[in-house]
Amino acid sequence: MYKYLFGPVPSRRLGISLGIDLVPKKVCSLNCVYCEVGETTKLSLERKEYILYKNVIQELDDFMSNNPKIDFITFSGAGEPTLNSKIGELIKYIKLHYPDVKLAVLTNGTLLFDKSVRDELLLADVILPSLDAASQEVFNLIDRPVSSLSIKTYIQGLIDLRKEFKGQIWLEVLFLKDYNDSLDELMLLKDAIKRICPDSIQLNTLDRPGTVSDIQALTKSELQSIINLWGFENAQIIAAPIQRENIKSYNQNIEDMILNTIKRRPSTLDDLKSVLGIHINEINKYLSVLEESGKIKKEIQNRGVFYLLS
Repeated sequence: MYKYLFGPVPSRRLGISLGIDLVPKKVCSLNCVYCEVGETTKLSLERKEYILYKNVIQELDDFMSNNPKIDFITFSGAGEPTLNSKIGELIKYIKLHYPDVKLAVLTNGTLLFDKSVRDELLLADVILPSLDAASQEVFNLIDRPVSSLSIKTYIQGLIDLRKEFKGQIWLEVLFLKDYNDSLDELMLLKDAIKRICPDSIQLNTLDRPGTVSDIQALTKSELQSIINLWGFENAQIIAAPIQRENIKSYNQNIEDMILNTIKRRPSTLDDLKSVLGIHINEINKYLSVLEESGKIKKEIQNRGVFYLLS
């Protein structure tokens, strides 16, 4: 069992993806109300070697020695990966030693105002930043950033990345009802996206429970209405559960372990992580499939969101 690698996990956007966690849970520059990993425990823009370069390389080389069939190596995990000051060196190492595997960076985009951070990401194949708001008021409401971070600086970092990065930029916008779906905010977002010029605009909404209990997802028709309003030809909805039959690496053993654990007693996400020793992001992928298939359901209790057999 690896400490910093997780998966490979089935991804709606990246196929079969090996995840690499570069910060502890949960070091981040945002404390988003919808985050499926949970509340941010260290809210910061401070970059440092949170997880040692040598430890990540050791695990990665061991995993890759078995010639796994994966589509992407992905920097993601339980926090903001660009906060790790060694991400650039790790990207160089992967591109040198495993050139046949594509590399993706899932980032909230908040550190892209820093040119040194942008430079470190230039060898990646795909960068998937997020942008949930275009006004400071809504940014503070939905993403709850480090107090020193302005939405103007955030957006400018994304604009500058587009000028410098030759790979693909897939911009994700996650919508919540009554948070960032007003007409004024939608038009501000449209203007910002025009200036960013991403290769793909991916609309998403709530999938797993977030950190605030009363938040609500948008329907598919509401997301489609936003696409129609914006008129971007490269916009698409990704808020659809991944289909199990399309997941080549779907692990029946993991599904069985989750179901057997829940059968013994209803469990939270953290309970499942503790019992199974599997990364939260990986567990979330399987929970989505199990919910969609009707095998499990969720229930809000005093200690959080619990998963039960249907």
